[in-house]
Amino acid sequence: MSGATSPALLEVGHVTKHYPMRGGVFGRARGEVHAVDDVSFAIAEGETLGLVGESGCGKSTIGKTVLRLVEPTAGTIEWRGQRIDALHGRAMRPYRRELQAVFQDPYASLNPRMRAADIVAEPIRNFEDVSASEIRDRVVSLFERVGLRSDQMPRYPYEFSGGQRQRLGIARALAPRPKLIVCDEPVSALDVSVQAQVLRLLEEIRTRLELAMLFITHDLRVAAQVCDQVAVMQAGRIVEHGSAEEVFLRPQHEYTRALFAAAPGRNFNFAPA
Repeated sequence: MSGATSPALLEVGHVTKHYPMRGGVFGRARGEVHAVDDVSFAIAEGETLGLVGESGCGKSTIGKTVLRLVEPTAGTIEWRGQRIDALHGRAMRPYRRELQAVFQDPYASLNPRMRAADIVAEPIRNFEDVSASEIRDRVVSLFERVGLRSDQMPRYPYEFSGGQRQRLGIARALAPRPKLIVCDEPVSALDVSVQAQVLRLLEEIRTRLELAMLFITHDLRVAAQVCDQVAVMQAGRIVEHGSAEEVFLRPQHEYTRALFAAAPGRNFNFAPA
């Protein structure tokens, strides 16, 4: 695990995201939905922070805000000490290469009209000026790294199983050589046995490549298995934040204790220190 004293790669400071509620014939604003309220955290290089909480608590909104897929209403997002929360277009492009994502639904997040090789090659073409032969070599290497075969490269997403599609999504995220990956419920749509395989793959990749991860999940066991730090979210706010061992073995907030009480079993297997 990475030490908490390591320099921050990503810093989220007092981020808030409100969505207008509209109604009536003219669609006028009639209030706001407070999806995220005053959320702050930091992730060091090679570290995994888990955002844990029930559906609708704002976890995915935070992930989208970090990726700049949605604009924060207030607050700051710093990447390597540089603010990126107000960047747009070409100014944001260098950071998009370093910030990648693995999404919950491995089928919906892949273009069904593209072959697997092109799905993985696309980020390389977007961010680098390299030859076609080098791109192919890197795609072959990425397929092997995530446990797929090179003879599967010409296939379309529908020709893969759910677990294989998620491996394909991971290969695509790794293609531009990022420094941080936002994993938004990456195993919740998979069977339990496949979940374990994908989690082992993510942990192996993180260790080998020294990647940082923002790991979004509602599953406490998954968080205990892969996360160094855990932040528990309730109704758009972080109510508890600490090391996985501290939060899971000595929860301080009543909401955290309620989550554990509702979880099946109480024996959590922590990621190796």
